Amino acid sequence: MFEQKINLDGFILSNTSSPYLVAEMSGNHNKSISRAKSLIEAAKKANANAVKIQTYTADTLTIDSERPEFKIGDGLWKGYTLHELYSSACTPWNWHEELYAHARKIGITIFSSPFDRLAVDLLEKLQTPFYKIASPEIIDLDLVDYVASKSKPIIISTGMASSIEIKEALDTCVNAGNRNIILLHCVSSYPTQLENTSLGNIYALKKKFKTLVGLSDHSLGINVPEIALACGASLIEKHFTLSRVEGGVDSQFSLEEGELTSLRIGLDQVHSSLSTVEFGPKTNEATSFKLRRSIYLIRDKKKGEVVYKEDLQSIRPSNGLKPKYLKEVIGKKAKRDLKAGVPLDIEMVEREVKVDK
Repeated sequence: MFEQKINLDGFILSNTSSPYLVAEMSGNHNKSISRAKSLIEAAKKANANAVKIQTYTADTLTIDSERPEFKIGDGLWKGYTLHELYSSACTPWNWHEELYAHARKIGITIFSSPFDRLAVDLLEKLQTPFYKIASPEIIDLDLVDYVASKSKPIIISTGMASSIEIKEALDTCVNAGNRNIILLHCVSSYPTQLENTSLGNIYALKKKFKTLVGLSDHSLGINVPEIALACGASLIEKHFTLSRVEGGVDSQFSLEEGELTSLRIGLDQVHSSLSTVEFGPKTNEATSFKLRRSIYLIRDKKKGEVVYKEDLQSIRPSNGLKPKYLKEVIGKKAKRDLKAGVPLDIEMVEREVKVDK
């Protein structure tokens, strides 16, 4: 397996590192900077590694139009125009400096998804440690190039992207001299149903593009991210909120603080179970190891007598020769008087049998 290490604000992410958990605030601040700060504090309390915001305005993403193509016809945001949705969800630019300072004060990493060059410039002034390219922006290669030119790690979400589009984005980064890239498998469906999560893509992305891979998850609950870790994900991004009851543009598929805490614990448990590749008896298997079968004498034998199949039995516990040597000791003579009920040892027969340890 390829080995890549990327420094995310002091955390060294790799294929074997503990899982990196990103708490995505998105628009769940509900236009309150006080609530936004509380969300940052909740992410810290839940032991997330980082909190993520988004840097755009409605006017940088779309235009204020009532034409049919600018209206959302189904799903979670049915009835909104694009401009209305983005106006309600955006994090005001004049909050950014205060939010970055608050996160740093309480000791949690903060970063953002920029949606245009001006957003990148703002984040550079705030000395953002790394960037996220949102799924729809993966095809905006000018933006990808500009972000890559800042020589900071880039997390790229792959929702809706073909393998060709993913490669184009990666090539754009590499051509800009930036190879510190993490791909996030993502399904841009809100919420994503379990049967549509396509977690096999995680392994496929790692194999095809030789990058670290994570998951940007929009499913309900915490099971999918835990499964993703077992599929090879190194980073998990999950939307979160203070309370789904209180609403918010993404609240319906967001975790509350207690659930985010449970996810952190679950990810660490999964990682612990996957962290060691080891064959052979483990220390904690000592009791069970004794219950393996081995060859025992079930009849007394005098010195010099031939040991027949009827004199032996493969039984528990494992104090004698392994059962695979049964045929090799049959027909050999006893080197001394042997009592029934004792485990057969190689020193008990005249002709040497080579055994493994």
